[in-house]
Amino acid sequence: MSSPALSPMKRPWVVIACAAFIVTLAMGVRQSFGLFLPQMSADIGISRSDFGLAMALQNLLFGLVQPFVGALADKHGAGRVVLGGALLYALGLIGAAFATDAIGLHISFGLLIGMAQSATTFVVVLGAVGRVVSPEKRSSAFGIVTAGGSLGQFLVVPLASMLLGDIGYHQTLWIMAGLVALCGLLAIGVAGRTDTPGTLQAEEQTAREALREAAVHRGYWLLNAGFFVCGFHIAFIATHLPAYLDDKGLGIEIGAQVLALVGLFNILGSYVFGRAGDLLRQKYVLSALYTARSAVIALFLFLPLSHASALVFAGAMGFLWLGTVPLTSGIVGRIFGIRYLSMLYGIVFLSHQLGSFFGAWMAGLIFDATGSYNIAWGFSIALGLFAGLVHLPIADAPVKRLEPA
Repeated sequence: MSSPALSPMKRPWVVIACAAFIVTLAMGVRQSFGLFLPQMSADIGISRSDFGLAMALQNLLFGLVQPFVGALADKHGAGRVVLGGALLYALGLIGAAFATDAIGLHISFGLLIGMAQSATTFVVVLGAVGRVVSPEKRSSAFGIVTAGGSLGQFLVVPLASMLLGDIGYHQTLWIMAGLVALCGLLAIGVAGRTDTPGTLQAEEQTAREALREAAVHRGYWLLNAGFFVCGFHIAFIATHLPAYLDDKGLGIEIGAQVLALVGLFNILGSYVFGRAGDLLRQKYVLSALYTARSAVIALFLFLPLSHASALVFAGAMGFLWLGTVPLTSGIVGRIFGIRYLSMLYGIVFLSHQLGSFFGAWMAGLIFDATGSYNIAWGFSIALGLFAGLVHLPIADAPVKRLEPA
C-alpha cells in the first residue's frame, strides 16, 4: 500500500517539531508542580497528603481518560484533541489559582489538569509522529519528542521557581496557563491523520478487534506492569524530592535545581534510549534502564546527602527519566502496528498513571504517618528491580497479520 502524499504541514520534521514543542510546554509546566507545594499548602492550609492527593488525582485522571482520548486522536487526528486539551489545561491552572481549600485544589489541579494532560502529552502526539516516520526511525523520532518534555522541565521549572519567589503562586499559575495555551497553536502542526506503510489489514481491523488482540497478548500486560513502575518513580520524585531535600536542610531552592537538572539530562537520555531502541532489542534496553534506576536510588540513599550528591542523583535519574517512553511506545507499535497506537499505548499509559497515583499520594501518606520518606524510597528500589525482570520474557515480534515494523 502506498502512502498518500504529505502536505507541507505533514512533512515528518514539521510534525516532530510541533509534537516536541507541545510536550515541552505541557510537561514543563507539569513538572514544576512540586515547587508549588510549600506555598500552596501554607496559604490554603492543607497537609502534604492533601497536596499529594491532588497530584495523585491528576495522575490518575491523566491515565484513566488516556485510552479514550487516544481513540479520538486515532479517529479524528491529534490536532483537535490537543487544542481542546490546551484550553482545559489553562482553565485548570486558573482554577488552582482561585482554590481556597483542598477540594478546590483536587478539582482544578487534580481533575481538570489531569484530563487536559491526557490530550497534550505523549500518547496523542506520538501517535501523530508514528504515522509520518518510517518504522526503522520510529523509536528515534519518539525519543526526540520525549526529549521535548525534558527540555520543558529544564526551562519551565527554573522559570516557575523564579516567579514563585518574586510574585507568588497565584500570578505564577496565570503565567503557566498562558504557556500551555500556546499548545493550541502548535496543534496545527499535528492536525489530521496520515497513514503510512507497514500496517497490512489496518483498514480492515476495527478498534474493538485491536483491543481484543492486545488483551490476549501476554507481552502487552507485562508492558503495563513495567510502565506502572515508571509512573511510581516519576511521580514520587517529581512531587516529593524538593520537600525531601528541604527537610534534610538543603533548602527549597535546590528543589528547582534538581528538577531542572533531571530535565536537562533527560534530553540526552530520551534521545539515547530512543536511538538504542532502533539498534537493539527494546525490551532488553528497558530492563537495563529500570535496573539502573534502582541502583541509582540505592546509591543516593547509601551515600552521605549533600548539595553535590543531590545534583549527581538528579543527573543520573534524569538520564533514565523518560527513556522508557520511546521504548515502551516503540514496542507497542512494533507488536501491533500504528493504526491504533494512540489507543493501545494509551492503555499502557493508564498503568503508568496508576503508578503515578500511588507514587504521589502514598509517599505523602507515608511521610504524614512516619515523618520520613524512607519506606517510599524502599518501594522505589524494589519496584525498579521488579520492572527490570518483567520485560525480559516479552514476546516482541509483530503479530502475524502485520508486516515487520
